Formats: sequence, C-alpha cells, structure tokens
Amino acid sequence: MSRDQHPVSRKLLSPSALKVLYRLNKGGYEAYLVGGGVRDILLGLKPKDFDIATNATPDEIKGLFRNCRLIGRRFRLAHIVFGREIIEVATFRGHHDNASKQEKSCTKTSKQSEHGMLLRDNIYGTIDEDAERRDFTINALYYSAKDFKVYDFANGVKDVENKMIRLIGDPETRYREDPVRMLRAIRFATKLDMEISAETKAPIKELSTLMANIPAARMFEEFLKLFISGKAVANYEQLRSYDLFTYFFPAVDQELNKGNQLLERFILLAMENTDKRLNNNQRVTPAFLFAAMLWYPLQRYIQQINVNNQLAPQDAFFAALSEVMPEQQRSISIPKRFQGVMKDIWILQDKLARREGKRAFKSFEHPKFRAGYDFLLLRAEIENTPELIELARWWTDFQAVSNDARVQMIKGIKTSTGSKRRSPRKRRKPKSTANSSSADNSHINDSSSE
Repeated sequence: MSRDQHPVSRKLLSPSALKVLYRLNKGGYEAYLVGGGVRDILLGLKPKDFDIATNATPDEIKGLFRNCRLIGRRFRLAHIVFGREIIEVATFRGHHDNASKQEKSCTKTSKQSEHGMLLRDNIYGTIDEDAERRDFTINALYYSAKDFKVYDFANGVKDVENKMIRLIGDPETRYREDPVRMLRAIRFATKLDMEISAETKAPIKELSTLMANIPAARMFEEFLKLFISGKAVANYEQLRSYDLFTYFFPAVDQELNKGNQLLERFILLAMENTDKRLNNNQRVTPAFLFAAMLWYPLQRYIQQINVNNQLAPQDAFFAALSEVMPEQQRSISIPKRFQGVMKDIWILQDKLARREGKRAFKSFEHPKFRAGYDFLLLRAEIENTPELIELARWWTDFQAVSNDARVQMIKGIKTSTGSKRRSPRKRRKPKSTANSSSADNSHINDSSSE
C-alpha cells in the first residue's frame, strides 16, 4: 500500500522508533515498524507499542546502538533504551528447515518440546518468512520509513477492516508451538473489540491443557496483560468460557465450578473497580486483585485449619497463608513486593474491625490503609452483613472528620460495644456489706461508660 492508500504517518510514530528505523536503514539494513503500531493506526487508535523488525542480527544491532541490550534465550531480542522508553527490535524469523544452514549444531538455535512448543527459536530469515512466522494476520503488517509503504503479507488489512482475529497457518500447530497464543487471541479480541474467527477458536478448549507447560513467571506477565489493562472483566469471562482461567487461579476456579456465587460476585466487583480506575487513568496495584482472588480460598483454609478454634486467629491466618501462597505460586509467580501488599490488605481486615483505644489511629496510619479500606468496602457490598456495612460506614466517616471528632467516634465504639476499661489499682478495702460491694461494681461500670 503506497503512502496515499493508508493513514500511517511518521508524525504518529515515536521519535525514538524513527531514530532506530533511520539508523538501521543508514547502516545498510532493512527495517520496518511491525505489528501493533501499524495495526492500531489502521484502526484509528493511538499506537502504544513501536516494535521493529529487521534483517540485522542481534549482534549487528548491538554494534549500531550503544544504548542497546540483548535479552531472551527463547527469542533473542534487542532492546534500544531511550530513558524510560524501550524500542524492541527483532531479527526476521525464518523457518526451522533453515536451522541447519545457519549453524551446524541447530540445537543451539532451535528446540521444541515433546508437545511441539518452541523452547528456542533463533532462526533468522527474510521478511516474507518473518510474516509467515507471526501469530495473527493483523500483526503481519510492516511499515517502511524509507518508502512510506505498508506491506501486508497475510490479508491483515482486510481482517482489520472486518475486525477479525485470525491465526496465520494451522491453528493447532501454532498453539502447540506457543500455547500463550490462545491468551493473545482472547486479549486482542477484547482489547480491539474484535471477533475470533471460527477456525482460530475451534481448537482452544481441546488444547487448553497445554497451558500447564507455561512457566509461572511468564503467566505473571500474561496476568498483567489480561487483568491490569482495563479489560479484566471481559478477559475473565472469555478465559472461563475456554477453560483457561484455571491455569491462572486453580483454587479459585475449583470453587467457581462448585457454584460459589459469593466468590464470583466478589472477584467480578474487584475487576470492575480495577477496570474503572485504569480507564480513568488512576493507579492500581496487581496486589489488590490478587488479594481479592484469593480472599475466600484463604478463609476456607483458615476454617479447615482452625475447625475447633484451638489456634489464635493470627496463628490460623499464617498457617493458612503458608498453604495458599505456595499453591498459587505454582501457577503464577507473584513477586515478593506484591505478596507483601496482599498480606497487608488481608491483615488489615482484622485490624480495621478492632477500633478501641489507639488501634483505630494505628490502622489509619498504616501505609496500606487505603487498599485495606477499599477491600473492606468490597466485602461490605458483596457480603451485605449489618456488621460489615456498619464497619465500612464507620471508617468512611472516620476519614472525613477532624481529629477531635475521631477521638469521640472511638469513645462511641466503647460505649456501644460495652467494653470495660480497667480502673486504676486501689488499696484493697475490707468488705463491709453486700450493698457496698454492689456499689463498687456500679462505680466501675460508670467509669467504663465514660
């Protein structure tokens, strides 16, 4: 497509991406903006990703850019760093029959698992071969800053116009090469408001078990793309329909399959709130959604461990935590920084219920108070018990009033709960009569009510 046949313009591209394209061209290499950047402009969206494909090898790219670092074993990529912006540059992929031509020991460049999954894929080729190796037709689009043309190798422009997600090649083979393509099909469909073609979605349920072979660290990355992108609810519904959700949260999926509607309403509300915040350009932490997903499984473990109430609540909590988190880590490798926030949110649920004396102010000053409070609001809305509704309302009011009013609110808690405060020690007096004894007791009750 010549310049007058498409809307892609250098004005819409990142200046950093243009620098990379120009330098590669000047160095005598082919270079193209590829995939999402081209696709999004054709859809009338503002592009966020500026990935580049070239016939230069990773080492040749590194020789051209001092700000380059090479990453990846499975796919060797070059990252060109411009401050906070990173431009990803990939060498044209080739077919696996080319491996023997490129290197005598082809196990170093290409390797597949027994299930057909690509474990190593550093086979280089031409732009035509690279287009055939791409996953979806809408991503096999290349823009050249040299002649300003868009090159379409798989009728991607037509699928963009028809809003259709379609795999290049045989779907079953492509999913076996990389099962994460099943997640990508769903993510692109919800993100771009597109439909997955019949032949592309047909094998997903049958091949969903291949997701068990994906490393937990990669599943964390996919979790972020699916659930922290403003489309969590839509992606959740799609994952459940294709039997893929269980590979993210097996314990949650098990409870949902038992018909646990309280759990489903809770996580849906948490996802709706996350989507709303992201779409309003507000900050979110993945820890909040993780905490919501695992809250009821955690409570179930606590009940099982402390069936006869023999353990202190804190001991029961940590015993349950030591069961829930290792089990979840086998599916998604949650970084420690998020695990800490999850634990704070959960512990605050108990702390927020204890408001007497200085406890309310200590909870209020907790670094994660806001996350714990928001979590409490979710619980109150879903569980709808008088105790939780009153507690959530109390903390809402507590944040809105002055310090003196907060002190009075805490005193009001003492009165309403009838909690007793120890009176100062007095010298023991000899008992005189039964009447004087009852008078002393009534004095203590009066002082506690004050």
